[in-house]
Amino acid sequence: MLANYDVFKALDDPIRGKIVQLLHKKQLNVEQITRRLKKFGYKKAVTTIRHHVEILKDSGLIEIVKMEEARGAITKYYGSSTKLLDFTLPSDFDKNYSNLISKTSLKLNKLVSPISKNFSKTRKIQQINYNNFIIMEI
Repeated sequence: MLANYDVFKALDDPIRGKIVQLLHKKQLNVEQITRRLKKFGYKKAVTTIRHHVEILKDSGLIEIVKMEEARGAITKYYGSSTKLLDFTLPSDFDKNYSNLISKTSLKLNKLVSPISKNFSKTRKIQQINYNNFIIMEI
């Protein structure tokens, strides 16, 4: 899997991050996902969870791994080989590292600035919660 804008945008919502975590090496349908999310405090309707699952599927983070037919209805089971490692930055991170980050940012800007002039204008990407997860594909 290639980390791209769609992947990061899909992970912008904490519920979707939790869904990917639930589906790592476990096959679940939307109703099962909804019940498990309730145990973690995410009380959402099945239709809402289905919407989140579609976004994750479209981004390539999860996929349909099995389909079962029962009484004329098809139940889709989803899974993922992507493992999200949830982490929290220490509360003093900004204080301890802001100077280093600023200096590094200035150096990178000087390095990249001449290169970026050669590229056409691209769309600006909104800041989203990329810093909440590390993506690892196994």
